[in-house]
Amino acid sequence: VQLLHLSEEPQTQSDLHHRLDGSVRFDTDGSGQPVTWDSFGIWDNRIEEPVLLPSSIRYGKPIPQVSLSRVGCASVLGLRKQNEDRLRVARIHDNLLYFAVFDGHGGPHAADYCYTFMEKFIRDALEEEDDLEKVLKKAFLDADKALHTHLMPDQPHVVHSVPGTTATVAMLRDGVELVVGSAGDSRAMLCRKGRAQKLTADHTPDRKDERLRIQRHGGFVTWNSVGQANVNGRLAMTRSIGDFHLKDSGVIAEPDTTRIMVQHANDSFLTLTSDGINFLLSDQEICDVINQCPDPTEAAQVIAEQALQYGSDDNASILIVPFGAWGKHQSSASTYSMSRNFSSSGRWA
Repeated sequence: VQLLHLSEEPQTQSDLHHRLDGSVRFDTDGSGQPVTWDSFGIWDNRIEEPVLLPSSIRYGKPIPQVSLSRVGCASVLGLRKQNEDRLRVARIHDNLLYFAVFDGHGGPHAADYCYTFMEKFIRDALEEEDDLEKVLKKAFLDADKALHTHLMPDQPHVVHSVPGTTATVAMLRDGVELVVGSAGDSRAMLCRKGRAQKLTADHTPDRKDERLRIQRHGGFVTWNSVGQANVNGRLAMTRSIGDFHLKDSGVIAEPDTTRIMVQHANDSFLTLTSDGINFLLSDQEICDVINQCPDPTEAAQVIAEQALQYGSDDNASILIVPFGAWGKHQSSASTYSMSRNFSSSGRWA
């Protein structure tokens, strides 16, 4: 199918408006019947999504419109008293989608604040900047500053026992430009040709670069009885929003950012996960399980339940965004076993 055919001059002004809203499929034979993605050679024919016309014209190839209604989400309590994870999906602009996971600690207050207001800080940053990596960095820092004011409006110097949260945010522009910003140990991962591709790196004291920053600021790192490293013996991550009692010890809110162009012919989905899942399932295991599920909603539920079955005592949350190759690629030659031996995973030795 030639894109030139997709962008032919419409017959009427009404037809022009109908096509440019990006919410219609195109018939290649004049029949008026919808075209499945197999006709374009980029989408499994079990899933039919409309072409995102303005982006398709801009990039010179058919680009699927990612539907927010097809995004899969799941969040389970685990053995915690309350669920401090928050998941968020939204449309910032017509051509810009927003996905986020916030894993709170010390209470849900910081995660709740980011869930409610991170979009506002992103919108504000977009008024001044078009580069999405710069937008996310500004939004994270602005959210951290505003949270401080929100939690301690009358006592700005009293910052002990303050909650914090991880923040992993993905923004998809024009259906192809994917930018991820992350602070903490929540993760983003892309499944490309059935293989897991990391988009984030955990910010933990185990990382030499992160540990050196903590030490330069006068902080210290200790290891608990199970070998987990902590900043000042209190926090298992070196970046977060909140945790103001550790800011002077080098804990920062600035995210690392990654930009990647989605290949809808090869990319099956994006996942955002909290550490209640990451601690027990590897990225490739997550890929393998999801690729055996018929839809993102069921896949999210299966992953969250697997984390519980494998002994997670933390909140376990996942968000799955399907892309053009959903259902098209098998992750590996061997089928993932839901009853795998725990000891063989290396986590229970």
